[in-house]
Amino acid sequence: MSINIKVYLHAKGTNFLQSGSFPVTTSDYKKDPDLTAAVVAYKWIQQIKSNFAASKDFHIVQVIYNDDIDITELVRKVIQK
Repeated sequence: MSINIKVYLHAKGTNFLQSGSFPVTTSDYKKDPDLTAAVVAYKWIQQIKSNFAASKDFHIVQVIYNDDIDITELVRKVIQK
């Protein structure tokens, strides 16, 4: 199965949006959909962040999956672990 993720990020003084569709394990998603989406979003954000390595102001503004489920705080918690 796949989920759609939108990440609103800030880097180099500008806010921008990245969106995409990502495969997830159905059993993981059924157990905890928000956490499963947050882990996928975290991994993707790390890839995006590597493109802005010189940007000291890089940060997450908002993370949404499946059009309207806000997991911003959960992604931030995943990052802190």
